[in-house]
Amino acid sequence: MKEINPRDRIVLRAVQELRDGYYVNLGIGMPTLVANHIPPGINIVLQSENGLMGIGPFPYEGEEDPDLINAGKQTITDLPGSAYFSSSESFEIIRGGHIDLTIMGGMEVSQEGDLANWMVPGKMVKGMGGGMDLVASAKRVVILMQHCDKAGSSKVVKKCTLPLTGVRCVHRLITEFAVFDFDYSASAGGRSVKMILREVAPGMDVDAVRKITPAEFVTAGDVTEMKV
Repeated sequence: MKEINPRDRIVLRAVQELRDGYYVNLGIGMPTLVANHIPPGINIVLQSENGLMGIGPFPYEGEEDPDLINAGKQTITDLPGSAYFSSSESFEIIRGGHIDLTIMGGMEVSQEGDLANWMVPGKMVKGMGGGMDLVASAKRVVILMQHCDKAGSSKVVKKCTLPLTGVRCVHRLITEFAVFDFDYSASAGGRSVKMILREVAPGMDVDAVRKITPAEFVTAGDVTEMKV
């Protein structure tokens, strides 16, 4: 079987979160690559915080339009029927709860479903963008990130150490090694959120995931193999 790059594995698994008719916001970084892999027969509308509804695939080299960019300042394409509007109207769409799914990157995700993805203290950042609005308002929040940082430390943690984007906001986390869900119904009455391992990558098993994941999680039913 052909070896798949870890980032490609994450992106291709994330594509499976799309549903026909969804309005979707893709965050900066890996999530933007989802736009290039939308399956035939799945009609979704991609929205960008800077004021575009109806984003197409990335342009081929030499076909870029410098006036047509997404919120991450990447050149993009539009589609027939696309709509342009102000950033303020774009955030009215987000805050009004009209985004079915947001797929975002992450720096840390905790076992409680907390997300940190907008800054590292001491490093220059442009700002948090629309991340805080999206995790608070989108109907479903899916986070994509590599399981460990460059030093080999897990980014799936007991408690986030970086500034938070949102608290108890992640519905699904996809890494190159595993897929986790968060059950917030378990947190009623002050109890902890239940973090559930759903899928493992080929060559991994539950014990292998536990070995690299300080966050506490459970399994519910059969843990299946991640398909991409």
